[in-house]
Amino acid sequence: MPEFTLIDRLRRRVRGREDVPLGIGDDAALLQPAPGEQLAITADTLNAGVHFPPETAPADLGWKTLAVNLSDLAAMGAQPRWCTLSLSLPGDDPEWLERFADGFFGLADAHGIVLVGGDTTRGPLSLSVTAIGTLPAGAALRRDAAQVGDDIWVTGMPGEAAAALALWQAGTLAVDVMAAEPWQESLRQRLLRPTPRVDAGLRLRGLAHACVDVSDGLIADLGHICARSRVGARIELACLPMSDALRSTGDPRTRQWQAGGGDDYELCFTAAPAHREAVRDALAFAAVDGHRIGRVVVGEGVQVLDEEGREWQPDRSGYQHFG
Repeated sequence: MPEFTLIDRLRRRVRGREDVPLGIGDDAALLQPAPGEQLAITADTLNAGVHFPPETAPADLGWKTLAVNLSDLAAMGAQPRWCTLSLSLPGDDPEWLERFADGFFGLADAHGIVLVGGDTTRGPLSLSVTAIGTLPAGAALRRDAAQVGDDIWVTGMPGEAAAALALWQAGTLAVDVMAAEPWQESLRQRLLRPTPRVDAGLRLRGLAHACVDVSDGLIADLGHICARSRVGARIELACLPMSDALRSTGDPRTRQWQAGGGDDYELCFTAAPAHREAVRDALAFAAVDGHRIGRVVVGEGVQVLDEEGREWQPDRSGYQHFG
């Protein structure tokens, strides 16, 4: 399958839109943001054997490739608009490409983001997306705006993706076929098809002070807020929500997965205690669970307290590529 045939296959999946005067097919795309809007731009790369098991189904990989970028836009409170896709493929497999596109465009269409360009090359399997969102000027949720006294919140159920990865590494969960046990399938889906909290991010504009998406681990990513805002954070293990699926593992590492596992693509954010009910209403409107897990304090770094109020240290705070 020649390179431009591959590009044509992807272009046929793209819907035309007025804010894209010129899309795939030229040296660069032309985009038209609305007056008074700022652009939020993010990029992520997924490599086989690092970010996903090599046997991952192409439709699941297509979904996740875009989802991790949408999660970044969600953390900024941005509305997804446009994206580019760069593919490094070891071979020309039309069937693989079509299934990958099924997952990618299934999520893209659900969030109104349009593919406007990219690149293709032969090489080890690697996928890169640059995603662009828009938001009113000055409305972005940033990492540097947490305030002492803020509540700390997290959406969803952190730890499920890390549990699935651990089960796969132990040889007790296959990622390329449906699991027999419902709780295992639930964990598998959380690893392969994370749900970017775009609607929650939009609803939190004007309520949350600071926000970050949980990709490398809850403690590590909350630590980024602390560093940028020059504050400390104190969270309580007992307040971390644990799903039935995670509890069903019966594994003593569940708290480790919740605190430092990563790959959750949930939102961790801070907000004033006076806004608790408004935050709950915003998350409910976005159909997302949210839990208060701690508060912002004077100091630096993240302190974790166990059920007895003693300081608790995780095995690791989060994933580091060059750690």
